[in-house]
Amino acid sequence: MSKNEYDLDSNKISGKMAGIDKVNELSKKMDNMRMAEYVEMIYNPKRVVLMNFVAGLIRGLGMGIGFTILAGVVLYMMRSWVNLPVVGRLIAELLDIIDTYR
Repeated sequence: MSKNEYDLDSNKISGKMAGIDKVNELSKKMDNMRMAEYVEMIYNPKRVVLMNFVAGLIRGLGMGIGFTILAGVVLYMMRSWVNLPVVGRLIAELLDIIDTYR
C-alpha cells in the first residue's frame, strides 16, 4: 500500500470520526432537550393535565371510529354469510320509529 492510499484511508477514517462526533453531540443535545421538557412539566402541572386530557380525547375518538368501522365490516360479512331475520326485523322497527318522529 502506497503512502497516498494510506492518506486517503486516513482521511476517510477521520471523516467518519467527525461524523460520529457530530452524532454524539446531537444525541447529547436531544437528551438535554428532554430533560428541559421534563423540568418544564414538573413546574407547570396544568400543561401536563391538559396534554393528558387532549391525548385521552384523541385516543377515545380513535377507538370509537375504529370500533365503528370494525363492527360495520363484521356485520356486512355476517349479512352476506348468514340470513339474520331477527336483526333485520329490529332494524326495520327502528327505521319505522325514526320515520314516525320525523
